[in-house]
Amino acid sequence: MSELNDNNRGIRLSYEASQTEINFLDLKIGIRDGQFATATFFKNTDRNSCISTDSCHHEAWLKSVPKSQLIRLKRNCSDHEEFLAQADVLIRRFLEKGYPEASLKTTLDEVTTLDRDILLKNKAPNMDRVPSVPFITTYSLQHRNVAKLVPKSQCSISCLPGYRKVPSSSIHPCCHSCVLCSYGEISNITDSENCMKCPDHEWPNENRTRCIHKEVEFLSFTDDTLSLVFITFSLLCVGKTLLVLIIFILYQDTPVVKANNKSLSFVLLVSIMLGFLCVFLFLGRPVDVTCLLRQISFGILFTIAVSSVLAKTIMVYIAFKASKPNSVWRKWIGVKLPTCIVLACSSVQVIICISWLSISPPFQELDTHSYQEKIIIQCNEGSVIGFYSVLGYMGILAAVSFIIAFFVRTLPDSFNEAKYITFSMLVFCSVWIAMIPAYLSTKGKYTVALEIFAILISNNGLLYCIFLTKCFIILCRPELNTKVYLHSQRNI
Repeated sequence: MSELNDNNRGIRLSYEASQTEINFLDLKIGIRDGQFATATFFKNTDRNSCISTDSCHHEAWLKSVPKSQLIRLKRNCSDHEEFLAQADVLIRRFLEKGYPEASLKTTLDEVTTLDRDILLKNKAPNMDRVPSVPFITTYSLQHRNVAKLVPKSQCSISCLPGYRKVPSSSIHPCCHSCVLCSYGEISNITDSENCMKCPDHEWPNENRTRCIHKEVEFLSFTDDTLSLVFITFSLLCVGKTLLVLIIFILYQDTPVVKANNKSLSFVLLVSIMLGFLCVFLFLGRPVDVTCLLRQISFGILFTIAVSSVLAKTIMVYIAFKASKPNSVWRKWIGVKLPTCIVLACSSVQVIICISWLSISPPFQELDTHSYQEKIIIQCNEGSVIGFYSVLGYMGILAAVSFIIAFFVRTLPDSFNEAKYITFSMLVFCSVWIAMIPAYLSTKGKYTVALEIFAILISNNGLLYCIFLTKCFIILCRPELNTKVYLHSQRNI
């Protein structure tokens, strides 16, 4: 060895001999307790230098250096204590180069828990890995996001949730376009090929990535301004009707009340007041019971009111005929005839309602198709023929009352009640004739609101046109509420 070193002074050769261990490449291989033991071998000339954190290397690469070096020690050292000793030396070198202590400690704990037997095994090749071409470039701090410099090998971007892929007939079969999901459909994954339809009671959110419950619509007692308006107006109307009824009861023995058949007036006032109260059956969340009661109560109460008006109109004509000497109409004067008229007319409506309920009664219905974003809770009338039969019968009674009152309006009736009946029936018929086309053209809670509006206006027409003048005479012109004035009117 000395002769070799003398002949070549540029290279110094050395050798080591041992009975227990040998150094090979970066391994120190020895025998302990009759078994091979390995550790990492460091040459005397090894500088043991680490890359500084101030260098122009990529941050991710700098983070991976300590972990890769610790894994190398883990593989080389068969003894755990030897690994910890060499790792401690390596950690101190990294600390000198500015690596954060907390990050190094975390990395050491992670590597310590790894299984050395698994680390020594060769990794199986990934057969599913797409072949790629390496992109080699000079790294600089000005170009940290190298991914932005590398063109992607795809002709279409990924479709976000809420969109679906549509094949494009352009450059390549794998190219596609992204199309927003249709109304009522969603997609909740990236690159979805199909959109899923939401159930009938749900609707997509704004981004069309998930289904949310649809808004429920009906005339609520508490959360709807329109309902509060109807409740307030209805209660005021009930109060006015009750006030008129009290006035008529207190002054029932006066000529004005008697001359206009006080029993019919009481029946008419009670039916008008109950008609105002039946508005409450149209408010709130519809259920089968309220759907059943609202149209039936409305139909029967209005029929009683219109029948009372018809009976009043007929009695005006009979009273005029009976005023002539030896008239055969005198036998019809009394309470029986108007009572029979009201009962007969109302009985027909009751039969129509019973037939309607027997064949196809109203029921609650969830309308999920009229509007895409909300569910309308409404009452299905069941039999359309039954519903329009009730309205049609009331219309016939109102038309007959109007015609008779129109022809007898010029008769010298006491306090000209025939004129007021004519106006009341004109208002009643006008409201319901205008309501029907509007009722058919609206949807949702506004259909119910329209029917409530028609009920309130027509009832107020009856109340004001028939009873306002009488209340004015009773309270403000008591001198007209006398038999003398009554007879003078009849003799005109």
